[in-house]
Amino acid sequence: MSDRFFSITGRKTYITSASYLDLIRAYTDLVSIMQKDLEELQPQLKKAALQTQAMLKVIEHETIEVEKTSERVREDEKVANAQAAAATALKTECENDLAIAIPILEDALTALNTLKPADITLVKAMKNPPDPVKMVMAAVCVMKDIKPEKIPDPNRPGEKIMDYWGPSKRLLGEMTFLQQLKDYDKDNIPASVMNTIRKVYLPNKDFKPSIVAKASSAAEGLCKWIIALDKYDIVVKEVAPKKAKLLTAEEEFAKTMAILEAKRAQLKILEDKLAKLNADLAAEQAKKQRLEDEVALCSSKLEKAKKIIGSLGGEKDRWYNAAEGLQQFYNCIPGDILVSCGIIAYLAPFTTAYRHELVNKWRDLCIKLKIPSSPVYTLATVLGSDIKIQTWSIYGLPRDAFSVDNAIILANSMRWSLLVDPQGQANKWIKSMEKENDLEVIKLSDDTYMKRMESCIEYGKPILLENIAEDLDPPLDPILLKEIFKQGNAEYISLGENVIEYNRKFRFYITTKLRNPHYLPEVFNKVTLINFALTMDGLADQLLGIVVAKERPDLEQKMQTLIVEGANNRKALKEVEDSILETLSSVKGNILEDETAVNILDSSKTLSKDIIQKQEAAKETQVIIEKCRLDYTPFSDHSSCLYYTITDLPNVDPMYQYSLVWFINIFINSIETASVSPDITKRIGYLKETFNYSLYLNVCRSLFNKDKTLYSFILCTTLMTSVNKLQKSELDFLMTGGIGLENPVPNPAPDWLSDKSWDELCRVEEFTDFKGNPHFGEVNYRLTCLKGSCLELVVVKRKINLD
Repeated sequence: MSDRFFSITGRKTYITSASYLDLIRAYTDLVSIMQKDLEELQPQLKKAALQTQAMLKVIEHETIEVEKTSERVREDEKVANAQAAAATALKTECENDLAIAIPILEDALTALNTLKPADITLVKAMKNPPDPVKMVMAAVCVMKDIKPEKIPDPNRPGEKIMDYWGPSKRLLGEMTFLQQLKDYDKDNIPASVMNTIRKVYLPNKDFKPSIVAKASSAAEGLCKWIIALDKYDIVVKEVAPKKAKLLTAEEEFAKTMAILEAKRAQLKILEDKLAKLNADLAAEQAKKQRLEDEVALCSSKLEKAKKIIGSLGGEKDRWYNAAEGLQQFYNCIPGDILVSCGIIAYLAPFTTAYRHELVNKWRDLCIKLKIPSSPVYTLATVLGSDIKIQTWSIYGLPRDAFSVDNAIILANSMRWSLLVDPQGQANKWIKSMEKENDLEVIKLSDDTYMKRMESCIEYGKPILLENIAEDLDPPLDPILLKEIFKQGNAEYISLGENVIEYNRKFRFYITTKLRNPHYLPEVFNKVTLINFALTMDGLADQLLGIVVAKERPDLEQKMQTLIVEGANNRKALKEVEDSILETLSSVKGNILEDETAVNILDSSKTLSKDIIQKQEAAKETQVIIEKCRLDYTPFSDHSSCLYYTITDLPNVDPMYQYSLVWFINIFINSIETASVSPDITKRIGYLKETFNYSLYLNVCRSLFNKDKTLYSFILCTTLMTSVNKLQKSELDFLMTGGIGLENPVPNPAPDWLSDKSWDELCRVEEFTDFKGNPHFGEVNYRLTCLKGSCLELVVVKRKINLD
């Protein structure tokens, strides 16, 4: 509803938990109003009942009169129906008989249609026509009631005979001859005509179409016409008495219906009167029912109000706190979103330290410019959610803040992301997360990678382009730049010569295993480059999971189960909260009149309470598990530090490449081979010693002799730094000699002590172990040092334990 309102008016509206709190507070006030309404409705209900009883008596009397009239009308209707049935039967019988005659009539017309003017002319021109032709034409004259003429008898001189050939030729000479036959009054042929035809012509053995056809085709058609009319006449003469009987039946039925209609009109008057009385009664009953319904509704509302207050009242504190938190979040949106957008746009390639530094500067600037922002800021709080982050974690995303921020940047970036993933953590996470969505995995070296890309774009499937170098293929530019255009209601993208329909569900991921790639600005314009290198915290968390899974598999399994259950519970709780808000915002009218809404709220409360109880129980269990896991934290932290002693070795020689999988395998092997002890502290010590030795041994096997001492030094200083036996500033001084600022104390022995060495000796005093040393601070003490022994003196005073 809010989205539709925004699309029409451009105005955003929000349904928040504050609205829900106002609604619950209003319920209590409504209860007293409903009780007052109940008291007012009772007298009205009694009055309506009395009026209804009086009207019922009047209606009973009128109903008896209507019933008597209705009975008389029903009797008359029975008589009329019987007459109608008889007339219908006669009509059907006539129609059936006529149905026999129709094909016969059509045969007669067909016979006439076969005749052509030329055929008629040919017959007319005959001077001495064959006997079959003369016989057929004589029959036509009889049908037309044309009289024969007297002609001399060729066989008996002096005698005369009746002959039809003269009249036949005159008839054939008429222009409308054929039309006269077609328009012949077939329904009223005189009986004398048909008697002559039947006695004189039809019995003649030569009066057959097949015989006549030998003499003339025209005479054949006329012969067929006469035979058809004979058959038709027989049927019509049989139907005529039935038609007369039908006409009489219809007249009687009409008279009966006229009487019936008059009685129906009388009944209609009575029925209308009764209907009006019933309508009045219905109105009074409806009024009474309405009052009863209002009484029942008010009672129901009271019960529902008590039910809602009882069921959701316990949620008040939680919703109030949530509303307060949301209000604070909304108040700080300008600054928080500004910083978040800055992180997505600019800080994705940087490491944690650089990100923190710039974020702090931006937040200070927001404070200076009085832009509202949160006092404590994290990207996960502003753009992430517990449900989403836990889901990512289940799919294999490292749980440290840096990795979570990277995932949030990936999810919110306007461009497709290129992930610098030397350890393969992002690759693994994406494959796991998108597996159920039919993820396609391709490389630029694949011959068909563009075909597979086109398929994914068209069908909205995710695709992962992995292990790229420092260049991207030009054919990918339209996809990276999202050169999408619209045609009609669909979106398309051009890939070379192909135009592909663009599905908005399409997702594109790019990863590289290069540890420190150099991408040109053109690449930065096309993608969001995200530094997905594994952090020490992320690695420590993974190693902790591995060691706990080996040492206490029951705890680790329970921990993973709790993570999944926690994500499901948070998701379910969010759905319940959304259901409550949606129900409250979508109810039309009074919510207390909506039984479905009340039931949804009641069930939501039950489900919400159950979920919260599960979460509380899970928290208690998780605290116990975390306490046990913490016992192994020193070992996981110790081991994660050592991983970074091998990540910089490629700077010494590009051949020194070590994968995270290789490192973890050594870690697992150390757990399995270290000495066992029931004392957890001793066990941790054994694990550290075994892993130190295993890592050192395996690394040195792959190093040139000249680099083994260097790695020993790196390993040593890393171990000392991790336990605060060596400060980073001291290590930097040892490696560089410190920053060369102007020394206010002059060199007392320039003849054998260089100014550079003198300045370094003075800067050593800045460190804790040398500060305040009375001997070291005396110039005379320095002058008594033998040439070449000054550095040795420093080392002795520093008391560094290199074991």
